[in-house]
Amino acid sequence: MNAAPPPRLRDTRVTLSHGGGGRAMRDLIDEVFASAFRPDTMEDQARLTHPALAEPGARLALTTDSFVVTPLEFPGGDIGKLAICGTVNDLAVGGARPLWLSAAFILEEGCEIALLRRIVATMATEADKAGVRIVTGDTKVVGRGAADGLFVTTTGVGVIPPGRHLAADTIRPGDVAIVNGVLGDHGATILAARGDLALSTDLVSDCQSLGHLMEAAIAAAPGLRAARDATRGGLAAALNEMAAAAGVGIEIDEDSLPLRDEVRGVCEILGLDPLYLANEGTLVAFVPEAEATAALAAMRARPEGRGAVAIGRAVAAHPGQVRMRTAFGGMRIVDMLVGEQLPRIC
Repeated sequence: MNAAPPPRLRDTRVTLSHGGGGRAMRDLIDEVFASAFRPDTMEDQARLTHPALAEPGARLALTTDSFVVTPLEFPGGDIGKLAICGTVNDLAVGGARPLWLSAAFILEEGCEIALLRRIVATMATEADKAGVRIVTGDTKVVGRGAADGLFVTTTGVGVIPPGRHLAADTIRPGDVAIVNGVLGDHGATILAARGDLALSTDLVSDCQSLGHLMEAAIAAAPGLRAARDATRGGLAAALNEMAAAAGVGIEIDEDSLPLRDEVRGVCEILGLDPLYLANEGTLVAFVPEAEATAALAAMRARPEGRGAVAIGRAVAAHPGQVRMRTAFGGMRIVDMLVGEQLPRIC
């Protein structure tokens, strides 16, 4: 039996030579990226084939996103897992079946190779779980102080099956709003992980891929109108976008919102509103009232949706506006923030 060739990459940190196009760069790509992602070819493009592309009426879905989270590793994930989940989820909530991803890395000179290996391994693991392949990518190296460790940009391609049309403008009065789990965990986890405020919690990011959950929900509730992942801007931003697109009002109940006591506590201490905290594994979907029970049961049968709950519904009144019935019985307008409560969360 022939022994495996010795590793050529002996550096412990990224240097500018790793972005120079020469042997050092090739060693980094081969031993860190290609060994984990296992691409079919090392050409300058991926060549994609899939039986779903041949179905009459099938459509391609394309999305892209950049990730700049700090810290790079946090309870429940890291920037690599975030990149896979965020891109997969952007495809899934639009009704697409995610299939392929590209991944581009901007590495800061001095970034630890061990850290990079951990992040890439996490990406490969999460891609396998989500049923997608990382088929192409790119690497650039910038000088110290120019990239805060590393940034990741991912582009995702999926296929929307024939006859499937999910869009916020299809939401109708009476449709039920469902979330698949607790709110605000990711934003609160990142805030605590930064260590600036001496907060100690057991919170873990909700970062997870939702493609399998969406397929289960659509199978159980084929009339599912639309879904959004509640990332930056939280649930409030997602609901406002959907209300504006559909020209309906949305009313939610504060008592029905799934929030951990720790998230409530963090928000109370810092004067934050959990409705605006980011999530990275939580979606809100609207389904016809007649299919709400089936959709909830299908979601709860999946590990990504065990905490699924109905939180409100679309109404004909106050079109384009989101309102919440508070625990005290009053109604409060839930508007969009002008800026961000917490930057650098994804």
